Amino acid sequence: MTATDEQQFPPALAAALAVPLDYRDGDGVDFEPFSAFLSAEDTTDWFQAWTGNAELSGDDFRVFGQDGAGGYAAFWTTRPDRPLTEQPVVFLGSEGETGVIARDLGAFLWLLAAGFGPREAATPDAPGWTPRPDHGLTAVAERFAADHRQPAADIIGQATREFPDFDDIIMELCA
Repeated sequence: MTATDEQQFPPALAAALAVPLDYRDGDGVDFEPFSAFLSAEDTTDWFQAWTGNAELSGDDFRVFGQDGAGGYAAFWTTRPDRPLTEQPVVFLGSEGETGVIARDLGAFLWLLAAGFGPREAATPDAPGWTPRPDHGLTAVAERFAADHRQPAADIIGQATREFPDFDDIIMELCA
C-alpha cells in the first residue's frame, strides 16, 4: 500500500465530504473537510503541538477535516483489529475541547445528515446554532449506512457512553 492509498478516504466518507456543507454565514456547520487524510507526519506534528507533548505520535488518529478555528475531526483507532470505518469519530478542538461524537463512520454520516458537523456534535448545546438536516447528506447516509439511522442526540449519546473516559485519556497525554 502506498502513502497515497493510506491517505484516501473510505468511499462513504469521500461521498459525504463531497457534499457542500451549509455554513450559512457563520450560523451553520463549521467544518472544512480535507481532500485526503493528513499524512502520518502531519498528524504527529499536530498532535504533539495540540498536547504539548513531543514524545507522542499521532498514530491513533486519522484526521479528515477541521473547523474554522483549527479543531480537527478524526477517526480514533482505538478498536484493535477493526477496520477504519468501525472506529469512533472524535473532535479535538483548538481550545482543548474533546469529544467522541460517533461510534463509527455510519453513525457519523447520520450526524452530518442531521445538520451536525464535528464541532457541533461535540458542543450540541452551543448558543446561536440550530441543526438543519441536509437532503444531500441524507441520501449519502441512506446509501452507505441505512442501518445506522438514528437521531443525532442518540448517536452522540451512544458514543459518549461507550467512551466516557476519552477526555481523561487525552488530557493525561498533555504535557
